[in-house]
Amino acid sequence: MAELATIARPYAEALFRVAETGDLAGWSTLVEELAQVARLPEVESVASSPKVNRQQIVDLLLAAVKSPLAQSNAQAKNFVGMLVENHRLSLLPEIAVQFDELKNAREGAADAHIVSAFPLEGEQLNDLVASLERKFQRKLKPTVAVDQSLIGGVRVTVGDEVLDTSVRARLASMQTALTA
Repeated sequence: MAELATIARPYAEALFRVAETGDLAGWSTLVEELAQVARLPEVESVASSPKVNRQQIVDLLLAAVKSPLAQSNAQAKNFVGMLVENHRLSLLPEIAVQFDELKNAREGAADAHIVSAFPLEGEQLNDLVASLERKFQRKLKPTVAVDQSLIGGVRVTVGDEVLDTSVRARLASMQTALTA
């Protein structure tokens, strides 16, 4: 999917430059909502139909999101209109990912995907995130998932870095050492 990322990058960067001058959080919400709507097969079907004109597609997309920017901001309408005009609606999910990366870079933050063998909540999660922030030296935005096959421990992914302290990983390491 490197090609999609390459095509989406200028759109994400241009949108980010516009968002920096205003409500960055609002724009982030808008682009994420648009990406979710663009993923729907029904939207793809309507967008590719020759019976539906481009303005109707723009209106449909803007009506489908809750963000107040979609209704009141001319730049948001122009952005969606440009994507529809250039047949680039399929790029919206990738644009949202790259926009979020730009936003995180500006804020000195990163997304952390934490997979645990058991549910993590409250103080336990806060302590883990605090120690991970010290290790990765940036503010982390955690998302937590449960995978019982880890047996115990956690696997943390921050960008392209992976920290795997799960029992399953330790057992695999032991197996490799014993069979070598």
